[in-house]
Order: sequence, then structure tokens, then C-alpha cells
Amino acid sequence: MIDPREDATSTGGAVAAFRRARVSARVRRVVPFASGIVAAFIAIWLYGVLNPGRPQLTSRDVRDSIASALASMTPGPALSEQAYAAAAPSLVLIQTRESAPAASPGNGLGSGVVVDERGDILTSLHVVADATDIQVTFADGTRSVAEVVTRQPENDIAVLRATQPPAMLVPATLGNPSAVRVGDEAFVVGNPFGLTWSMSSGVISGLDRSFTLPQTDQTLHGLIQIDAAVNPGNSGGPLLNRDGHVIGIVAALLNPTEEHVFIGIGLAVPIDVAGGAAGLPPY
Repeated sequence: MIDPREDATSTGGAVAAFRRARVSARVRRVVPFASGIVAAFIAIWLYGVLNPGRPQLTSRDVRDSIASALASMTPGPALSEQAYAAAAPSLVLIQTRESAPAASPGNGLGSGVVVDERGDILTSLHVVADATDIQVTFADGTRSVAEVVTRQPENDIAVLRATQPPAMLVPATLGNPSAVRVGDEAFVVGNPFGLTWSMSSGVISGLDRSFTLPQTDQTLHGLIQIDAAVNPGNSGGPLLNRDGHVIGIVAALLNPTEEHVFIGIGLAVPIDVAGGAAGLPPY
């Protein structure tokens, strides 16, 4: 016969053993997970120690970075460079021969500019007025005899046309002289003293000027005054704005002495006036 007390004791022991087994199983399952969490925290701590965070940027750091980036940038081309590149393909060297010796420096040499698809060349009339022979040289090196097709003495403007122009003509882009203001950039391209395809720069220094040509006593009105250098050989060449557009035709330099050299004042006929000789529409 079994003793009930012994049976109870045996049953209690079995339950306790079962509970210990369940706890042990839970611990075995939890330990790896807890170990993983601990390992992750340790890894994060070690990373922080070995790789300290970058300090926060200050406003001075930002300014220094911007200044360094700007200093390393390649500057864009100068306005004068862009203006020259735009107009140079349209520039013309004019050389003349006269039956009598030249009466004043600058005769026999001048500049001009191609203004339309026909190849019409605008220049100053005094450059070609007494010429018995006119030779023009285009930007691509093409040389040709030229003749005067239009004379406009009241504005000292002439239109030339080459008998054998180059295969490809590059007319200049004409600007609006009515938009010109004192202080605007001014560039002169021409052949001073035979130094072909030269450029000088300055500003528009006055508007609506008058000047009497010493060769003919003809008074020109409404001229643009510039301080870009103008010398013998520049006459008839283009006056450019900052975009390389032709806003005038160089007509004269002002010098109170007998010397025909630049001292700071050049004058140009506005392109809307000069262009009328070539039949160009006014602005």
C-alpha cells in the first residue's frame, strides 16, 4: 500500500523539477539575446572612442570654405576679350594710294567694318576721299581692290565694296547708340599706325559732341566721345559696346596741338547715322 505522504512528496518534487527546467530553458533563450545587446552597446562605445565625432562647423569655417572655393575657380573672360572676339572677324584694314603726297598723318591707312551680307564696308570718308587706289584686307587674310559706292560727307562716312570679297563674309552685329550712357564701356578696334587688329578700351566720356574736320572744315554733330585710345589708322574702325556690338564709326581724335596723336579724347559717328549710308534701317 502506497503512503499518500510519499506520493505527495514525489509529485511535488516532479513539479519543482519541471519548473526548474522551464526557467533554465528561458534563461538559455534570453542569454544570447542579452549578450547581443551588450555586444552592440560595447561596439557603439568603442566606435565613439576610436572615431570621435567631427566638431560642429562655425560661421568662420563656412566663410573660409567659401573663400577657398572661390579662389580656386577660374575667372571668366574679360569683357574686352569677348567684345574683341565678337567684332574681329568683321574688321577690315584699308590702305590707299593717292596721286599727291598725303597731306596729313593717317591718310593712306585706315580701318573699316563689314556691316551686311553684301559685304558693304563702313569707314570714314576722309580715309578714302582722295584715293586713286583702295586695297582692303579682311580678317581671314583675303585682299582685294575696293571702290567707294556711297559718300556721305555731312557725316564723314563712306561705304566701300570689295571687287573680290572672301567666300565667307562676317557682318558685325550693330548695337543701339541710343542706349549708350556716359560711363559705359567703350572698345575701339582698328589698325593704328599700321598695327593691325589692335584694340583699346575705355568708357563713353561724352555724348552729342561736335567737331570740325581739319581736312575739309566739315563740322560733324551728334558724336560719341570716348577715352579709348584713337590714333592715325583707327579712323573708320568700329566703336564697340561691352557686347562687341558696333555703336559707332571712329571719326577723329581731338588734340589742341599740331600732333596727330591721342591725348584722351576720341570721337565717333553713331552707327544709326553712319549705317544710313549703307541703307541700314535706323533704330
